[in-house]
Amino acid sequence: MPRPINKLSDLRVRNASTPGYLSDGGGLYLQISPSLTKSWVFRYQLANRPREMGLGALHTFSLKEARERARRCRQLLAEGRDPIEDRQAERQQKRLDAARALTFDQCAAAYIDAHKAGWRNAKHGDQWSSTLSVYASPTFGALPVQAVDTALVMRALEPIWKAKTETASRVRGRIESVLDWATVRGYRTGENPARWRGHLDKLLPKRSKVKKVEHHAALPYAQISGFMDKLHAQEGIAARALEFLILTAARSGEVIGARWDEFDFEGKTWTVPGERMKAGRPHEVPLSPRALAIVKAQQKIRTGDYVFAGRRPTEPLSNMAMLALLKRMGRTDLTAHGFRSTFRDWAAEQTNYANEVAEMALAHVVGDKVEAAYRRGTMKEKRVHLMNDWARFCTAAHK
Repeated sequence: MPRPINKLSDLRVRNASTPGYLSDGGGLYLQISPSLTKSWVFRYQLANRPREMGLGALHTFSLKEARERARRCRQLLAEGRDPIEDRQAERQQKRLDAARALTFDQCAAAYIDAHKAGWRNAKHGDQWSSTLSVYASPTFGALPVQAVDTALVMRALEPIWKAKTETASRVRGRIESVLDWATVRGYRTGENPARWRGHLDKLLPKRSKVKKVEHHAALPYAQISGFMDKLHAQEGIAARALEFLILTAARSGEVIGARWDEFDFEGKTWTVPGERMKAGRPHEVPLSPRALAIVKAQQKIRTGDYVFAGRRPTEPLSNMAMLALLKRMGRTDLTAHGFRSTFRDWAAEQTNYANEVAEMALAHVVGDKVEAAYRRGTMKEKRVHLMNDWARFCTAAHK
């Protein structure tokens, strides 16, 4: 005999005041909480597992409306579908439909904004924005993030995979991260079309098979004094920053971000904080007389916290300023970072300093024992001599 349904009346529902459940039949119940709030629930079993699904509050759904909702749930069960999972899928689809107006570019901007606080410096965020806008946006930046598929990712990567392998690899990883973020946020479903392992590695050759790692263009050390002579004649903040970069064998980000409180004029040292170092730990740089003179000269025209200030006193020199200077000097074959290789080649071929001393000058990780020796002072003294010898070699033409 079938179980009765529609057992409740509007009057009974309205007057019920005892916490618990009142059955209307067919799995529909009026739930009364200890605080006497009333809501509808649908109770059922699926695969011998009891489940309970909320159907809304009494003040929102009447008895008649709750019965209709319960009827739809029973229909789903008759088809072998779980009403709760079906509703979750429906809600997910609605979110996806709403997100179809959310483009890949919008998701990328949101991802960068969410993660930039954890990145070492603002330059990293700028690089994310720049590479995605140049290489991903023209292909699918304006499309809904859900629409980005393998074909679109390949269309963005294939033209640069052989010519700019390193850049293309970074772009792929960044696209993958943005799409993963969009999936977790519920803006897309399915596999990540930018995933490398087990996916794009079947469509694109490995980086190691495409091209050897391209090193930054470096000046042969035999030509450094002549170059420094021409650089010394250049005017402007960028010229002094590049000269200082060469004399200290530092990275461009370390130099343009240099602040006055990092310098010890009496001790003739510059201590770069860990957050601006690639290895993530502080790096002390001995300053040669010429390097120290550059900083002191900058102090006379000090406008803010940065030693090499940009157009605005509150901002550092642009990371493109030194590259633009090299272009004006007719040396488009060189990069600022390449001068670190010039220094390393000179130290290896023209001096008797131990390899570890030159590696520490470049802020490369050299091992705990060497680091301990440096802290005791032996390596530090050798580094002072190394940087002074390098400065004399660089400035031989205009001493």
